[in-house]
Amino acid sequence: MEMINATGRRKASIARVYLTKGDGKILVNGKPYKEYFPQQHIQATITDPFDTVKLDYGIYDVKINVKGGGFKGQAHAIRMGLSRALVELSEDFRKPLKERKFLTRDARVVERKKYGKPKARKSFQFSKR
Repeated sequence: MEMINATGRRKASIARVYLTKGDGKILVNGKPYKEYFPQQHIQATITDPFDTVKLDYGIYDVKINVKGGGFKGQAHAIRMGLSRALVELSEDFRKPLKERKFLTRDARVVERKKYGKPKARKSFQFSKR
């Protein structure tokens, strides 16, 4: 194994994940992931795939390029990309990751605004007379 790469997506976020042998560094856009995502619950989202398959992430370096969307969408895109990379590493990881729905693309995106309405579905107040 020299390098495994995978792609994860969520809403408008796209994450490219590169997994290599190393000493446990997780870099997101060139920064350590704890610096890029200061919130604790978002940091846990990123390390969830490792915890699910009970794999020590101290033996792999993870380099992530992520763009688009907000911090939560980016974190979920990273989680999906990392899960896909782990499945490429070993097919045994597929079942636990699939049970937690880490390999499923969440296709929900914001609905577009329609003309004649203030938002996508909201209507102006109706007056009969």
